[in-house]
Amino acid sequence: MIRLFKHYVPYAVLLLGAIDFLLLIGAAEAGWSLRLWQLGGSVDPDVNRLPNLLAFAATLQVAMVGVGVYSVAALQSLRFAIARLLVAVALGILALSLIFFLFPPVSFWRSSLFYAMWLGLFALVVARILLKETLGGERLKRRVLVLGVGARAARIEALAASRGAAFQVVGFVGMNDGASAVKESVNRDDIQSLPDHLLALNASEVVLALEERRNALPLNDLLRIKTTGVSIHDFSSFLERETGRVDLDSLNPSWLIFSDGFSAGRRLSSAAKRGFDILVSSLLLVIFGPVILVTAAIVKLESRGPAFYRQRRVGLYGQLFDVIKLRSMREDAEIGGKAVWAQKDDPRVTRVGRFIRKTRIDELPQAWSVLKGEMSFVGPRPERPQFVADLEARLPYYAERHVVKPGITGWAQINYPYGASIEDAREKLEFDLYYAKNYSPFLDVLILLQTARVVLWPEGAGAR
Repeated sequence: MIRLFKHYVPYAVLLLGAIDFLLLIGAAEAGWSLRLWQLGGSVDPDVNRLPNLLAFAATLQVAMVGVGVYSVAALQSLRFAIARLLVAVALGILALSLIFFLFPPVSFWRSSLFYAMWLGLFALVVARILLKETLGGERLKRRVLVLGVGARAARIEALAASRGAAFQVVGFVGMNDGASAVKESVNRDDIQSLPDHLLALNASEVVLALEERRNALPLNDLLRIKTTGVSIHDFSSFLERETGRVDLDSLNPSWLIFSDGFSAGRRLSSAAKRGFDILVSSLLLVIFGPVILVTAAIVKLESRGPAFYRQRRVGLYGQLFDVIKLRSMREDAEIGGKAVWAQKDDPRVTRVGRFIRKTRIDELPQAWSVLKGEMSFVGPRPERPQFVADLEARLPYYAERHVVKPGITGWAQINYPYGASIEDAREKLEFDLYYAKNYSPFLDVLILLQTARVVLWPEGAGAR
C-alpha cells in the first residue's frame, strides 16, 4: 500500500486507477477525432483539447470512485465491475452535462461525447479482463514475515486469507512467546541469521505480533532487520493499515499517544472543511427546500404527529445539540421518551418513512445543523446521550470519537452495514477512531464520493 494524505491505498487500486485515467483520456481523444474525421476536418492531436479531455476523464473517474468501481468486490469479480462501470459512466455523463453547461470551454460535441463514452466503457472492461489475474494475484501483494505465533499471528494469517488482502504472509517465526496458533512456523532458535532468513523469503516487511511485549522485545533482531532496509510494524499499526479501522482488542493508550495521528496541524484543513460545509449546506437548503417542504406535507398527511422532529444528540467534545430530521417513524415509536435502538426493517417505520430513509431525504434537514456548525457533512454519526452514556461505560475509548465534529455521513457509514447492537457499535467505533485519528480533506472527499454507493445500494436503514 501507499500512504496518501494519511490514508492507505492498495497498489492494485493505484495501478488500475492510473490505467483507467489514461484509457479515458485516449477514449476522449478518439471520440473527438472520430467526429472530426466524419466532418472532414483535421484529426491531428491538438493541445488545446487537453482541458476537454481532462474534464471527461476526471469526471468519469470520480464517478467510478463514488459507486465502488475500485472496491474489493469489483477487483475480484468482473461481472460486479462491469455493473458498477455502467452506473459510473451513466452518472459521469450526467455530471458532464452540468459541467459543460456551467463551463462551455471544456464541453464536447454531443456526438463526440457519445463516441467517447462507448469507447471508454469498452476500454475499461477490456483492461479489467486483461488485468484480472494481475490485480487479484500475488504479484502486487506485499510479502510479510510475522514475528510471533500466538493469537495475534493467527489473526494476521486469517486476514491474509481473506478476500482482497493486499499482503501475503511468507513465514511465521516463533519468538518463544507461547504456544503456536498458526499452521506452520519456524522457531527463532533454529534460524542462524534473521536478516538472512528475510532475504531468503524475499520479505518486504516485518510485523511484530508478540503476545507479551514486556521484557520480550527482540531488540537485537529488530535492529538488524531495520538496518537491512526492511520496514517493521507493530501489530496495531499493521491492522489499522490493512483494515481501515483501529483494532480495539489490541489497543493500548501508549499506542494512541505515540502513533501518528490526531495531528494538531489541522487548522487550515478545518477552516477549509468549515467553508465547504457552509457553502454546500446553504446550496442544499436552497435547492432542496421545496423537496423538504413537500415531503413534510406528505409525512404529515400519512400519520399523526409533526413532520419534523428534534432529538438531542452528543456532538463535538461531548456538547449536546438538537438534530432535525423528517419524521420516518410513528409518533409513538418511543413510549415515554425512552431511547430504543433502531432495527433493520423496523416495524415502527411508516411507508413514507421507508422511502425517505432509502433515498436519504429524511437527512436533508440536517443541513441546517451543518450550517450552524453543530455538525459537518463528514464525521462520526452523532448518538443520543442515553446511548453514549451506556456505550462509554461498556466500550473503551468511545469518548475519543467526539474529538471530531459529528457528520451526516462518515467512514463507518460507508464501510459497515446497518447494525443496532453493542457489538455493532463496537465495530463502528473502530472505523470512527480511524477517521478521528487520520482525518484529512482527502479522506473527507473519499467518504463523500463513496456515500453515493451507499445511497444507490443501501445496506441498511439509517439510525433514527
